[in-house]
Amino acid sequence: MKLTEELEAVQQVARDFARRSLMPLEKSVIERESARGLDAEPVIEPDVEARLTDEVRELGLWGIEVPEKLGGAGLGLLAKAVAVEEINYSITPFRLPPESPNISYLDSVATPAQRERYLDPLCRGDKTSALALTEAGAGADAGGIATTAVRDGDGWRINGSKLWISWADKVDFFIVIAVTDPEKRTRGGMTAFLVDRDAEGLEISKPIPTMGEQRPFGLFFDEVRVGDDAVLGEIGEAFAPLTNRLGVRRVEIGARCVGQAQRMIDMMCRYSEERHTFGQPLSQRQAVQFMIADSVMEVHAARLMVHDAAAMLDSGVRDIRLEASAIKVQATEMLSRVVDRALQVHGAMGYSKELPIEFVYRNSRVLRILEGPSEIHRGQIAKLSIKQRGRA
Repeated sequence: MKLTEELEAVQQVARDFARRSLMPLEKSVIERESARGLDAEPVIEPDVEARLTDEVRELGLWGIEVPEKLGGAGLGLLAKAVAVEEINYSITPFRLPPESPNISYLDSVATPAQRERYLDPLCRGDKTSALALTEAGAGADAGGIATTAVRDGDGWRINGSKLWISWADKVDFFIVIAVTDPEKRTRGGMTAFLVDRDAEGLEISKPIPTMGEQRPFGLFFDEVRVGDDAVLGEIGEAFAPLTNRLGVRRVEIGARCVGQAQRMIDMMCRYSEERHTFGQPLSQRQAVQFMIADSVMEVHAARLMVHDAAAMLDSGVRDIRLEASAIKVQATEMLSRVVDRALQVHGAMGYSKELPIEFVYRNSRVLRILEGPSEIHRGQIAKLSIKQRGRA
């Protein structure tokens, strides 16, 4: 799929930014992650992250896909995917702002007052957000959500907990999914609420140490009271607009995987020429050639899938559930295979913290779990395919 001149320009700007501003930080990222142990220290210093954000604004990479009516560039999800791939060529964990999946969600259902209070500041970068969906007993099975929101006069009382919520310590508000009708549950009984981080009764846990650089959090809701103006969308109908939000996120995850895998391929190719064994470079070993070849083919396929789904959404197609699930499985599993090959080709050096391979190896593993594990998506792909065939 050949990119347009406009997309090629976005790609080049993002590529230059990654090489110039993100890759030089990688040594520091690895050292800071190693030194912090179980502590919550960020791997990018706050002042450095602020500088990167300012640079993104100056380069025109801020809000690439955000509609022009909301102050963005309005270039679409494909442009965002192209930029995300280039930025994730570096292991420096910098997210291209703002948070487009949540912007997409709010833009589809927010009231005028909610747009003014939450959506507009989110698009400008004056506020940040996080989705609070997952719970200890409700990860892949959203029907197991136990957090409840009960009518209380002219508002609602929220009780329960959420788990594995990224960036909870930094965001300004949460999109919280709660049960409002225990009988209907996922069939008209789940509602989304906008809850400010400083809401009375909301407690944020200490960060949860993981095998990767991310430090997720738990949220605890103890009689958190919100008004009717906090209801996002229709009461009981959280999942229809949420589906599109999740689709956008999964396309972005696919682009992220492609960028990281491309870095691993480039490292394999370069090292295979430099490293000699028994009088020959590794590049002459068929076993190494096959690992590189398989990686190149898999990355190319995943990139095409990401571009196709993003282009579909940009063209007005609203239901990309099948494509998003396929990307989520294909891209995340592809990255696991590619980085494993890269580590094998580099041998002991790949296992060390001298190179970014072990960092990608560890951090790529969670991508097969978050936003829905591969097993759930495979089931979704099959069900949607069977349903489509039944209509043919």
